[in-house]
Amino acid sequence: MRWREVSTVYDYVVVGAGSAGSVLASRLSEDPAIRVVVIEAGPRDTAEEIHLPAAFPSLFKSPLDWDYDTEPEPRLHSRRAYLPRGRVLGGSSSMNAMIYIRGARADYDAWAAAGADGWSYDEVLPYFVRAEDNERGKDAYHGVGGPLSVSDSRSNHPLGEAFLRAAEQAGHTRNDDFNGVTQLGVGRYQVTQRNGMRCSAAVAYLHPALERRNLTVITDALAHRIVIENGRATGVVIGRGGSTETIRARREIVLAAGAYGSAQLLLLSGVGPAEQLAAFGIETVRDLPVGRNLQDHLSVFLNYRTDRESLMTALTPENLGLLQESGRGPLTSNIGETGGFIETRAGLAGPDIQFHQAPVLFHGEGMGAATEHGYAFGPCLINPTSRGELTLRSADPGTAPRIRHNYLDTEADRASIIAGLRSALDIADQPALRDITTGEFLTPAGDSDDDLLDFAARTAQTLYHPTSTCAIGAVVDSRLRVLGVQGLRVADASVMPSVVRGNTNAPTIMIGEKAAVMLVEDADSEGNAS
Repeated sequence: MRWREVSTVYDYVVVGAGSAGSVLASRLSEDPAIRVVVIEAGPRDTAEEIHLPAAFPSLFKSPLDWDYDTEPEPRLHSRRAYLPRGRVLGGSSSMNAMIYIRGARADYDAWAAAGADGWSYDEVLPYFVRAEDNERGKDAYHGVGGPLSVSDSRSNHPLGEAFLRAAEQAGHTRNDDFNGVTQLGVGRYQVTQRNGMRCSAAVAYLHPALERRNLTVITDALAHRIVIENGRATGVVIGRGGSTETIRARREIVLAAGAYGSAQLLLLSGVGPAEQLAAFGIETVRDLPVGRNLQDHLSVFLNYRTDRESLMTALTPENLGLLQESGRGPLTSNIGETGGFIETRAGLAGPDIQFHQAPVLFHGEGMGAATEHGYAFGPCLINPTSRGELTLRSADPGTAPRIRHNYLDTEADRASIIAGLRSALDIADQPALRDITTGEFLTPAGDSDDDLLDFAARTAQTLYHPTSTCAIGAVVDSRLRVLGVQGLRVADASVMPSVVRGNTNAPTIMIGEKAAVMLVEDADSEGNAS
């Protein structure tokens, strides 16, 4: 890899080398005549724990984690929920559970129906396919030859199979492809892995592009603000090595710093609610609802003891050899190997609950110690109606923003999580799991609504999918241009009008793919017009 010193002016400046930013840096720099720079607050992705799939929880609260917390959440007994986000090349795709899920057709069609032109399911599907190199091969829903490796699990832990049998005994159908005809049912998740190792957005897109002479990667550099002159974004002020400098853009600046980072940077740059900016002495450039409409997936895990071997004892010389020699075995586990999607009531446009099952105890927001063999699974609320907000805490770019998700704020969300927990308890009571369970490790006190809600309030955690703080139609237009500011776009999960039903990494990569095409199209259009 070559890591060159920064030059002053580029055609495109991309802020954030995460899931979307890595895509943008790679795709835009395919044209050797275009000079691209991508700015990342964290370091290179050289830590071994990044690439070893089963090790991702060890990255929580490490130097590679932004380590955010919410404000006290009213419906979580005023707990501050931990919000891990990747601060490293690849962003959160370097520390996620690698589950490859796109969301439901209804999600994207709802975006388009609400005015997000070009974002219906049929219109975004080609970008998913373009990105994908699926080991199952090409069909109407999947692609081969793309940068992102998508594979079946190389672990296939027996505890995951027990969960699937129990779910079928409880009446849920088997689904071998959650990204095909339907999401509904239970099955094994495909993962973003290559030969049993993590295939982050950085591994898939950025690493192969690093030798291009027209691409510069700046690491360990915090973006402070966007320079906006006469209504046009012209540069990014960054801090690194104890000093600041301005990186200029001839064409456009694209924010890809995530639902928290992109929103905070816009606010620091004077783009956001005027009354909030005034409180911090920031001059308003454009009064927009930046930071509002924040959404996330909330998950609740039941934990049970078992006399079967779990991932707790996976780190052995034999398993390490299996990983290194053939890319297989329990160390390739993404932990959330199996799961599925259900509708808890009639009349829904798609599933409202997703299950994730781990062949190991998973508690304490993913940081609880696995001191005995066990397994965990539970419902995740994937179509939330609750809305939160991100606001500034300080005008200092190094200070974390205030984040309140307002989890379980609505009656509909509380009804879904209660129903999801009841479904989970029903699955746990089926013979396939009951026969291997030796006791309860962390479960609700009872099955009443009050007991289930109390359990959620005490133990629920993020599933790491914040979105929608710079939503299409509110902050950006359908081509992801910030309303009222020329030369500035946002391209990451923050632009989703509503969070998709499922894990958000694949949709964020799709957004990066689509944004790159739009940037080139618009540049060509402007060139032809002149």
